[in-house]
Amino acid sequence: MKEMYIEDFEQWEKEFTFYTEEIVRFSDVDMYGHLNNVVPFSYFEHARIEYFKWLNVKNNWGSQDEQCIPVAADLQCDYLKQVYYGEKLRIYVKTARVGNSSLDLHYMVKNEKDEIVLTGRGALVQINKETGKPQRWTEEQKVILCGK
Repeated sequence: MKEMYIEDFEQWEKEFTFYTEEIVRFSDVDMYGHLNNVVPFSYFEHARIEYFKWLNVKNNWGSQDEQCIPVAADLQCDYLKQVYYGEKLRIYVKTARVGNSSLDLHYMVKNEKDEIVLTGRGALVQINKETGKPQRWTEEQKVILCGK
């Protein structure tokens, strides 16, 4: 299956530089012992937060003082291989596109055998907490988000 958001799979894979790790918990699996299909989205969320910390951008999104927050506009996950309880996974994140107030991120998940088990993508929109309307990225933020 060819994911619509990946043109050249080998090139796409090489572009990832950041990852975080997860170990598949018992609560992450179904009665057959393999990863429940909703769990990758929480892995993506955790990796996304760590990615923003790594970029050193928007570390204060959770604070009361911050006027802007990111909200998920859409999320997608493609399941390529089975994942089981106890596996150690690397969840990679990269910026695919930065818009005026939106951001497209791509995800790649590898197991300990270095096999790609999941791919994904998602759009975030930065909004103003008071108005609920999209808030433009600053030029500095755009440079950071596109940079590493």
